[in-house]
Amino acid sequence: MIAPTSLSALFGGAYRGRRVLVTGHTGFKGSWLALWLQQLGASVCGLALPAEGKLNHSRLLRLPLDEALVDLRDAGLVRSALRRFEPELVFHLAAQPLVRRSYRDPAATFDTNVMGLVHLLEAVRATPSVRVVVNATTDKCYRHGDSGQPFRETDPLGGHDPYSASKACAELVSASYRASFLSQDDGRGHSVALATARAGNVVGGGDWGEDRLIPDLVRAATGAAPTLIRHPGAVRPWQHVLEPLAGYLCLGQRLLQDPQAEAEAWNFGPPADSHLQVQQVIEAFAQAWPAVRYAIDGRVHPHEATQLHLDCRKAEQRLHWRAVWDMPTTLQRSAWWYRRQYEQGAVTSHEDLQQYVADARDRGLAWAA
Repeated sequence: MIAPTSLSALFGGAYRGRRVLVTGHTGFKGSWLALWLQQLGASVCGLALPAEGKLNHSRLLRLPLDEALVDLRDAGLVRSALRRFEPELVFHLAAQPLVRRSYRDPAATFDTNVMGLVHLLEAVRATPSVRVVVNATTDKCYRHGDSGQPFRETDPLGGHDPYSASKACAELVSASYRASFLSQDDGRGHSVALATARAGNVVGGGDWGEDRLIPDLVRAATGAAPTLIRHPGAVRPWQHVLEPLAGYLCLGQRLLQDPQAEAEAWNFGPPADSHLQVQQVIEAFAQAWPAVRYAIDGRVHPHEATQLHLDCRKAEQRLHWRAVWDMPTTLQRSAWWYRRQYEQGAVTSHEDLQQYVADARDRGLAWAA
């Protein structure tokens, strides 16, 4: 185990003393990223809706940061927040992230995921301090044919459901703003490097979101009814939440060093042996937490892709990023996080982060050196 004070040297010390804005910091991925950035020595601020639910990772962490609890759909409040924070880097994770909710409320999904991004980028244009924007989208932004072939960053965009389509739109909006405004001096005195990051399914401690596999299994293990599994044969690129966040941080570091060279789209996903069926993930998680109960739901459900694979060779070759934890480790540490939270009231996110960094260092990853 390494000491927390040593984390500020990671990523070449690029984040030490930097002002960094995380949108969606009250959400699952955003709260983990805010934690990591603070450990890197960054001055972190957050922009998001208030944390949802009684159990929430952001509330449990109690990170001391400046925040604006505003809706991305309010352009004026978003601009005011950026003017107040004056960030140098923006990691945009705020979104309506659920496929089935997007079927129930497609208008709000497009409004948040597309126009919310437009409002943020307009605020960036009006904030001279911003140098880098990393916009986290999703692996579901690709036009899908269930071919089973890994998606490359140059493959066509699309989306069957409103969520996936909204994220494909967010990719197009990002490309348009990059080409039209941000890649040159648009009155700010400098250009802004804008990249998009497409990650696979993430798991890990602290996620209690609706319609997500691991949170549903946790609810079943802690006394609720058995989890009903919609698509047990669906294949997803599963990874611990820290894996793509390491990729985002590698990307942010590179954009600070060379603003134009890497301002494009990037995939961050696990190796092929972590592309597992939902049923396989359930069985592995249940081994670490035998209280998990589940049943197959035979009803008809809205369309979801049956296979998703990402080709991450670009990130591996140009950013020197690659996955650290295999699936047994990922699921075991996720189950332990929840068990210790429910059985002891412990929050072991700092321990997971330190162990992840130590394992990355043992594997010789450049960002952990």
